[in-house]
Amino acid sequence: MASRIDAVIFDVLETLLDLDPIAARLEEVGQPADVLGPFFMRFQRDAMALTLAGDFAEFTATARQALRTETRQSMSEAQMAHVLEGFAKVPAFPDAEPALRRLSEAGIGVGCLTVGDPDNTRSFLAGAGLEAYVDHVVTAEMAGVWKPAPGIYRHAAKVLGCDLDRMALVAVHAWDCHGAKRAGALAGWCSRLEGEPGDVFLPADVRGDDLVEVVDGLLAL
Repeated sequence: MASRIDAVIFDVLETLLDLDPIAARLEEVGQPADVLGPFFMRFQRDAMALTLAGDFAEFTATARQALRTETRQSMSEAQMAHVLEGFAKVPAFPDAEPALRRLSEAGIGVGCLTVGDPDNTRSFLAGAGLEAYVDHVVTAEMAGVWKPAPGIYRHAAKVLGCDLDRMALVAVHAWDCHGAKRAGALAGWCSRLEGEPGDVFLPADVRGDDLVEVVDGLLAL
């Protein structure tokens, strides 16, 4: 039986890409490692707030502002640059390569949908050995809006050359899967980060404990 999906697009930050090494970079410039969590949450919140206000959140500027605020103005420009350079160098999670490979071997289009810098994302894909499996990198900058605005998922489907209802987003964030579902796409949620998706978001079409399990579920739809 033919699959319901023609393409799968993966969230990058925290789904394919492990941000934990950035904590070490924070320590290298004299900040506590546990600043990483609140910094990244503030960064996401600020980007979403700018999107809701009708403005575009440029990745580096928004990340610098979040880092500056979260560390109470205690970091120099050089120190912030050192931390943010880490986004291009962090490793892939162990389940990323087999999940992408499985889709590629099944003839399903594969993309990455990220709020990150496109050059950083391509650098990560190449360094992590994932580049061969990814057909397209779609960024918030290309779409003109950040997730979870509907326009970014619609733009992703257009880039991947498929109908929106035949594209699936895969993410570890229930809010991202909710955004994809609200826009009309399918969604696969991985429990690695959140444990449970909660009750306020639309349920994903597929859920699994790792990316391979999610991909297998999507291929079986």
